[in-house]
Amino acid sequence: MSTMALAAQERADFTDLLAGLAPEQWDMPTLCADWTVRQLAAHVISYDALSWRGTLSLLARSRFSLNRANALCVAENANADLLALFRAHARPRGLTTVFGGMIPLLDGLIHQQDIRRPLGLPREIPHDRLSAALRFAFRAPPIGAPKRTRGLSVIATDVAFSHGCGPEVRGPGEALLMAIAGRSSALAELSGPGVAVLASR
Repeated sequence: MSTMALAAQERADFTDLLAGLAPEQWDMPTLCADWTVRQLAAHVISYDALSWRGTLSLLARSRFSLNRANALCVAENANADLLALFRAHARPRGLTTVFGGMIPLLDGLIHQQDIRRPLGLPREIPHDRLSAALRFAFRAPPIGAPKRTRGLSVIATDVAFSHGCGPEVRGPGEALLMAIAGRSSALAELSGPGVAVLASR
């Protein structure tokens, strides 16, 4: 299955999650500092809603800073009908698809967990998506996985994935992905002599 097809499946699952939330849950915090569920959902879908001209305008207004561009997108879309936007863009499009489906798959999977974990809404992530996201995490500079795992061996216990060499960090693939993406709440689900090193980073 193509990466874009996996990304579209993840988008569909994200849409289903949002559709099932109670009104008050939209304003609850996520694992992304200072962003509520509504704001994080706006971040995930906002680039899809932009034309290429709109994307260039956004980048110019943000002085080509990804962090500023993300903040502008959230501010401009947080009050939109986000569920309608997710449904309108069931297949990711726009800037985030320049590397195929890698970015929308990885971004969607991590951010869906950023919402689910604080809300106590676990799920079984399909193994093909999870394995692909783990691989992509080491090729996506904003994730910071290479820096956090330098000199460590990262091994998933439930999907076919391992990376690096050195003191081991072992655990479920979802917890590994969240930890190497900087979510410290996932560290408790990992084991091995490398966990302390990963936690310090």
